[in-house]
Amino acid sequence: MGELAVTIADIRAAAFNLADSVMDTPCLASKTLSAIAGCELFLKFENLQFTASFKERGALNKLLCLTAKERSAGVCAMSAGNHAQGLAYHARRLGIQATIMMPLGTPATKIARTRDHGADVVVEGLNLSEALTEALHLSKVKGLTFVHPFDDPQVIAGQGTIALEILRTVPDLSIIVIPIGGGGLISGIAIAAKALNPEIRIVGVQSTTYPSMRNALAGTDMPCADGMTIAEGIAVKTAGQVTREIIRALVDEIVLVEETSIERAIALLLSVEKTVVEGAGAVGLAAILEHGDKFAGQKVATLLSGGNIDLRVLSAVAMRELIRNGQLLRFDVPLSDHPGTLSALTAVLARERANVVDIAHDRLSLALNPKGAALDVVVEVQDRAHGQAVLDALNAEHFRATQKSL
Repeated sequence: MGELAVTIADIRAAAFNLADSVMDTPCLASKTLSAIAGCELFLKFENLQFTASFKERGALNKLLCLTAKERSAGVCAMSAGNHAQGLAYHARRLGIQATIMMPLGTPATKIARTRDHGADVVVEGLNLSEALTEALHLSKVKGLTFVHPFDDPQVIAGQGTIALEILRTVPDLSIIVIPIGGGGLISGIAIAAKALNPEIRIVGVQSTTYPSMRNALAGTDMPCADGMTIAEGIAVKTAGQVTREIIRALVDEIVLVEETSIERAIALLLSVEKTVVEGAGAVGLAAILEHGDKFAGQKVATLLSGGNIDLRVLSAVAMRELIRNGQLLRFDVPLSDHPGTLSALTAVLARERANVVDIAHDRLSLALNPKGAALDVVVEVQDRAHGQAVLDALNAEHFRATQKSL
């Protein structure tokens, strides 16, 4: 193995630099998720950082390494949001002007928060690759220092400080599971973790919709989507050059996860751990659940790398998980259109402890008898068995309830 761009000494120096400015986040065992996943699972809560992401570690370490001239000129970056927020927040703290190029489709909450931290935000480019081209051009024209979100040794060293914290808390880990976008996070963690424990396994995770690093290392050509992922924070089409060499040398395996697995992980973290995690931050748990045989019976840590998710998306994920778990039931009921019929139906629902979410009452459809009406009902139930019991109870009372898909 040749000499890598970052060493454990660089990461320890970064830890010293960041000590007073970045949170040493909790790394805690999750009893419930351990039982679900079949392994001893520890969660590193990087979503508790001030900007709700690990990204401020690398951004701050880079800023602290600038010369006085570079600080005076200002910095520029490309980011879908978390690197942008981390850089903007710490740049303002240090009196450095930051300009951030963000691609179209970046969640509104990330754009707003980046501006709130004092950065000039330019929304340009259909994806991260196009935004990167624009940011590099702007940096050259205006003489700004470009702060790469992942392919920079000082950024990588900052991200690697996470491994020092994890292994200080749980020194006998078997595996660390880490999201991969461009590869800066996993590169830094792999360098530090392998230096401290050469036997530890490092497993990277990408979404099936953006397998760029896996393609780069395996020589495959799986297509990358255009924005169609809930994990936009790791939606990187082109793997980093510096990071791919580190990953090639130190990462044991890269696994892919489906979008539905990411949604399930977000919902589980919300319901079990009461913590908000964005799609990119939940892929580690998604991988442990989807590829359980790789982790069964072992001591495993994963990162909740960010928590910046739009409330609309979070709400949709939560509701979709209720549907998948059979906790929302939708059915049609034809009714005779006379007083008291609806009251009788809702009395059955109340008796069966089904909570009404929505009722649509249709009297005008030409498919109906003029003396009839139809209800489209959505109720919350405990599980599929409870849902079937509700339908059986309705039919026992001569309401011809027919289940529908949501």
